[in-house]
Amino acid sequence: MNLILFGPPAAGKGTQAKRLVEEKGMVQLSTGDMLRAAIASGSELGLKVKDVLARGDLVTDEIVIALIEDRLPEAEAAGGAIFDGFPRTVAQAEALDAMLAQRGAQIDAVVRLKVDDAALTDRIAKRFAEQGRPDDNPDSFKVRLDAYNRNTAPLLPYYEGQGKLTEVDGMGAIESVAKAIDEALA
Repeated sequence: MNLILFGPPAAGKGTQAKRLVEEKGMVQLSTGDMLRAAIASGSELGLKVKDVLARGDLVTDEIVIALIEDRLPEAEAAGGAIFDGFPRTVAQAEALDAMLAQRGAQIDAVVRLKVDDAALTDRIAKRFAEQGRPDDNPDSFKVRLDAYNRNTAPLLPYYEGQGKLTEVDGMGAIESVAKAIDEALA
C-alpha cells in the first residue's frame, strides 16, 4: 500500500507515519527528514537546502522528486510507502503518479489531517523551544504555512477526483487520530 499523509507542517503527519511504520512495516518517506539529513551531511545540496529552509521557502520539485525516487526501491521491498510532506503541489502529485506508474504501482489512499492554523502556530512555537530545529522558527513557519495553504489547496480536488481522499480530524489526541486513520485505511 502506498499512502499519503496530507496536512500542513506540524499537523502530526510524522507522528502518525512512525506509528504506521511500526505497525505495518511500511517505509516512511518524509521529505522533511530527508532534507534535514541532506543538511546534516554538509553536502553542497545540504547547504542549498539549509539556505532555502532558513528563508521559509520550499525546495524545488526537482530536488524533492530525486530524493523520493532514490528511496522507492526500499519502500517497494517493504510493501509500501507512507509519503509524509510530499507531494505539496499538483505538479509533484503528477510526477509521483507517473513515477509509481512506471513501477507498476499507485497511490492507494490519501489521508488529510485537518487542523487549525492557530493551533499549529502554538504547536510549532513549543516544538521550536524544545528542539530548536531551524525550520521550526516561528517566523519561517508562518511563511511555510502560508505556502502550504496556497500551494497545496489544489491537491484536495486532485485526489478527491481520484476517489482517494479521506479527511481526519487532526486536532484530537494522538490515539484518536490514529484510530481514525486506521478506520480510513480499512
